[in-house]
Amino acid sequence: MKWQDLRRSNNIEDFRARGGVGGSAGRTRLLVPIMKFLIGNKYGRVILGIGLIAYFLGYNPLVLLSFLDPSIQQEKTVTKPTAKENETAEFVSVVLAQSEDVWHRLFKKEGLVYEEPKLVLFRGSVNSGCGYASKQIGPFYCPRDKKVYLDMSFFDDLKKRHNSPGDFAQAYVIAHEVGHHVQNLLGTLEKSHSLKKSFSKIEANKVQVKVELQADCYGGIWAHYMKNYLDDGDINEALNAASAIGDDTLQKQAKGYVVPDAFTHGSSKDRMTWFKRGFEYGELSACSTGI
Repeated sequence: MKWQDLRRSNNIEDFRARGGVGGSAGRTRLLVPIMKFLIGNKYGRVILGIGLIAYFLGYNPLVLLSFLDPSIQQEKTVTKPTAKENETAEFVSVVLAQSEDVWHRLFKKEGLVYEEPKLVLFRGSVNSGCGYASKQIGPFYCPRDKKVYLDMSFFDDLKKRHNSPGDFAQAYVIAHEVGHHVQNLLGTLEKSHSLKKSFSKIEANKVQVKVELQADCYGGIWAHYMKNYLDDGDINEALNAASAIGDDTLQKQAKGYVVPDAFTHGSSKDRMTWFKRGFEYGELSACSTGI
C-alpha cells in the first residue's frame, strides 16, 4: 500500500510505553481485590506486615504482590519500541485516518454524522471500557468507550502463525475493527446483543457470525475507496488474512476438526466473500447480512 504520503490520524492513544495494564489506574484495579484478600486472611496479614517492613526499609512491597498477580510483574518490564514497531504504528495511524475520511463521506451520504473512534496501541495487556484484556484476545473493539484496541504483536502472529504477511493484511484487521465501530454507531451491535440474549448458544453464535461478516464487508468498503493507493497483491493479502482467521481454519489448526455450530466469526470462505463484496460495491447497502 502506498501510504507514506497520506494523512495520519489524531485519534491514536499510544499506551505501549506504559506496559502492563496501562498506568496507575490499572495497578489500583488489580491491587484492590488482592489487598481485600490479604486483609481477610491470617497469612495474608502476615504478608502485609512483611510488606510494611519492606517499605520502611526502602524496598518496593509490590515485588511481593507480583508473585500473586503476574500482570503486576509485567508492568515493571517496559521495552522501548523499535524503529520497525514505530513505523508500523505510523502505518496504523494512516489506515485509521483514511477510514475516518471514507466513513465521514459515506455517513454524510446517508444524512448521518460519523463519530471518529480512538485507537489504542498497547503492549501485553490493557484496561478498556469493556474490562481488562490481554494480548491473547487479539485486536478488539469496545462499544462502551468507542475505541479499537491493538497490541501490535498480533501483526507478528498474523505473519508467522497465520502465514499472512504484508501491510494490507494488517490494514484489513484495522478496517474490520473500525467496521465494528460503524456497526455501533448504526445501532447494529445493540440490536445483535438484544437478539443473542433471547437465543440459544448456537443461535447466538449465528448472530455473532453475521456481525463479524458485516464488519468484514465494511472493511472491504474502506478498501474500495483506497484503490488509488493499492499495490499489486494488496487485496490478495487482505483475503489471505481473512481466510487465515476463519473459524474453520482456526478450528482445524487447534483441534483437527471443524464444529460449525461453534463458529463466531465465519468460515474462511465467507469472510473472504464478504470482504470482496464490500470492496466491489463500496456501499453500506451491500453489507446487509440479515441482522
